[in-house]
Amino acid sequence: MASNFACSAADLRPLLGTVANATAAAEYICSGFDAVSNMLVDATYAIDNTYLLFSAYLVFAMQLGFAMLCAGSVRAKNTMNIMLTNVLDAAAGGLFYYLFGFALAYGSPSNGFTGKQFFGLERFPSPSFDYSFFLYQWAFAIAAAGITSGSIAERTQFVAYLIYSSFLTGLVYPIVSHWFWSTDGWASPARADNLLFGSGVIDFAGSGVVHMVGGIAGLWGALIEGPRIGRFDVNGKSVLLRGHSGTLVVLGTFLLWFGWYGFNPGSFLNILKTYGETGSYYGQWSAIGRTAVTTTLAGSSAALTTLFGKRLLTGHWNVIDVCNGLLGGFAAITGGCSVVDPWAAVICGFVAAGVLIGCNKLAENFKYDDPLEAAQLHGGCGAWGIIFTALFAKKAYVNEIYPGQPGRPYGLLMGGGGRLLAAHVVQILVVAGWVSVTMGTLFWLLQKLRLLRISSDEEIAGMDVTSHGGLAYVYHDENSDQSLKTSFMKTKMDGSTV
Repeated sequence: MASNFACSAADLRPLLGTVANATAAAEYICSGFDAVSNMLVDATYAIDNTYLLFSAYLVFAMQLGFAMLCAGSVRAKNTMNIMLTNVLDAAAGGLFYYLFGFALAYGSPSNGFTGKQFFGLERFPSPSFDYSFFLYQWAFAIAAAGITSGSIAERTQFVAYLIYSSFLTGLVYPIVSHWFWSTDGWASPARADNLLFGSGVIDFAGSGVVHMVGGIAGLWGALIEGPRIGRFDVNGKSVLLRGHSGTLVVLGTFLLWFGWYGFNPGSFLNILKTYGETGSYYGQWSAIGRTAVTTTLAGSSAALTTLFGKRLLTGHWNVIDVCNGLLGGFAAITGGCSVVDPWAAVICGFVAAGVLIGCNKLAENFKYDDPLEAAQLHGGCGAWGIIFTALFAKKAYVNEIYPGQPGRPYGLLMGGGGRLLAAHVVQILVVAGWVSVTMGTLFWLLQKLRLLRISSDEEIAGMDVTSHGGLAYVYHDENSDQSLKTSFMKTKMDGSTV
C-alpha cells in the first residue's frame, strides 16, 4: 500500500544533483507524492467501508427471510403475531445494541470477559471502528434474536418477545461475541498473546456465536413453555401441526440464502488486502470468493442429503424439510467457511443434514416442540460446524486470515493436531452454559410471573385475533358468507338438493 511509503525531501535532494532549485523541486515532488498517497489511503477506507456496508445490508435482508420463513411455518391464525415479532427483533435490537450491546462486545481496551467502551456509540467514529462496523454487528445481533423467536412461536405472550429480544441483543449475545471476536476476548484468535490452546477459537462468522446462542436460547424458551396444544395426542404420539404456506417458507429460505453471502464473506470486514506481493491476482478478495463457494456447497450438499434422507424415512419429497436442511448446512459452515476447502464444505453439509434429522427425531421422542426446528437447526448444526472447523481447517488459510502467530494449530484431520479441537470443545461448553444460565433464567422468571405463555383459549383461537386486531388473511366477505349460510339452510329445509 502507498501508505507504507514516505517521501523525504532531504533524501530526494541529493538525487537531483546540481539541478537548479533542487531543494524546492524535492519538496514539490514529495508533496505531490504525499497527496497521492493520502488519496489512496482514503480510497482504501472508502472501498472497505462500502464493502462492509453492502454486507450489512445483505445480512439485514435476512431479517425479511426470517419473517417469511417463520410466517410460512406457523398456522395462518398466528401470521400477524410472528411477523410483528420479527419486526420488533430488529427495532428493539437496534436500540439496545446501540445503548449497550456494541460496547459490551467491542469496547476495547477492555478485559477478556466484556467490553467497556463506546456505550451509545460515544467517541464514534474512531481509528478502530466506523459506523459501518456497528451496523454490520447489529445485523448479526438481531439474527440471533430472530432464531429464538421461531422456537417459541404460536404460544408466547407478546410482551415476552420484547423482554427476551432486548435482553438477548443488549447483553447475552454481545458478551459471547466479545469472547470470540474482540481482540481482547479470552478465546479470540485475534489476541496478541495468551491464545487459548495456542490457537483461540476459529468461529469466523458465528456457528457458535450466533447460531448456537439463538438456538440454545430458543431451546430453553420452548422447554419452559411446553409444546403447543395438539402437538402431541393423549398417548404422547406426535401430531404434525403444519405451517400454512410452503410458498412463504421457500421465499424466506431463498432470502436467507441471499443474505448469507453477506453473513459469511462479509465477515472478512474488508476486501482490499493482499496476502503476499502487491500486484498479485491472489488476495483477500480471493478468500472472500472461496468463502462464498464453501457456503454455497455446504448448503447445497445438506439440501440434497435431506431430500433423499427424508424420502427414505417418510416416502415423501418434502420441500419444507429440504429448506430446513439447506439452512442447517449454512449454519454449520458459517464457523469455518473461510478456512476450509470447497470439498470439505460438501462433507460439512452432508453431516449437517444427518445432525438435523437426528436432532428432530430426538426432539420428538422427548416431546419437545419447536415450530421452526430452530433449536435443532441452529443449535445442533451450529455445534457440528464448530467441530467441523476444528477437523478441517487448512493451515495455509488459517495463517492468511489470522497472521502473526507462527505454529498456530489448524484442523486435526489436516495434520494440525488436537489443540484447535480442544479450544472448540471449550467454546461449545461455555456458550451452552452462558446462554442456559442467562436465557434459561429469564424464561423461567417470565413463566413464574405469568408473562410467558398465552392462555389455552387464546392459543386455540389464534393470536392474530386475540392480540393483533384480526387475521392476516381475509378469504371472503363476511356478509356474503352469512348470506350463503342462510341460503343453504333455507334450501335444505325446502328439501331440495344443494
